Amino acid sequence: MTHGFDRPLYVLPFDHRGSFETGMFGWKGALTAEQTAQIADAKRVIYDGFKTAVAAGVPKQNAAILVDEQFGAAILRDAKKDGFTIAYPVEKSGQDEFDFEYGENFPAHIEAFQPTFCKVLVRYNPEGNQGLNRRQTERLKRLSEYLHSESRSLFMFELLVPAEKAQLEKVKGDKKAYDLQVRPRLMVQTIEELQDAHVEPDVWKIEGLDRREDCERIVAAARYGGRDKVGCIVLGRGEDDKKVREWLTVAANVPGFIGFAVGRTDFWQPLVGWRAKQTTREAAVSEIARRYREFVDIFEKARAE
Repeated sequence: MTHGFDRPLYVLPFDHRGSFETGMFGWKGALTAEQTAQIADAKRVIYDGFKTAVAAGVPKQNAAILVDEQFGAAILRDAKKDGFTIAYPVEKSGQDEFDFEYGENFPAHIEAFQPTFCKVLVRYNPEGNQGLNRRQTERLKRLSEYLHSESRSLFMFELLVPAEKAQLEKVKGDKKAYDLQVRPRLMVQTIEELQDAHVEPDVWKIEGLDRREDCERIVAAARYGGRDKVGCIVLGRGEDDKKVREWLTVAANVPGFIGFAVGRTDFWQPLVGWRAKQTTREAAVSEIARRYREFVDIFEKARAE
């Protein structure tokens, strides 16, 4: 089996769509052309921060962006031209059930950009709605087979395991206890179920884990059965700086964890400040670059220990 990607990978993701429209800009419903342009301009600030960080020392071969077509098509084209690693999301934004953003036309949209990675965000709880899980798995299998047989893009899978009501009740509604005691087991089970159903990511994008042994179990599941080159990266989940640092430090020391995808923790506050005219565009770019570089440094230092 030749699937996988095991080189260092430091992703700055800003493929957020629904959360940008409502959370950052406070807009709902169909956007005007001017509103779309404003979001695209905000994403350009993030991209400039990324380029600044690379110019300041983040290894270009390990750096990557994840940005959407709706607001970031020009950025995707520019980044490809500039030789950066790019990842492109194919899921509809803000849905509990995975489906293709562009429906049956998803291959044409992927090939228009020819990203290094094609990314999906999937909410899947193996003890949850089985009909939902089956429908999602069928679509994911189709995408996996397309990417591995007809496309040059690799498959990046962002796995979220939202708690079922009964699971939360067992830990008395404590979401932190769920994350620590329950979610790791469910993540391993999900990875195994999806692989058994012929869904074959090259990179798993994993919610942060507090314990080294849980990271090791995730890697063991991801690399089971000859999948020796499959990589795992830690996602930031919009957590605060302190929590993300903890997750990166735990994961970096585990072989098989090759990097991270931290977005909102990097860019949200600098963008909010810039939009509120509390800071300049240049200062926002500089702060995004600083935060991204810092996370790279934390991961690389922890990996070397």
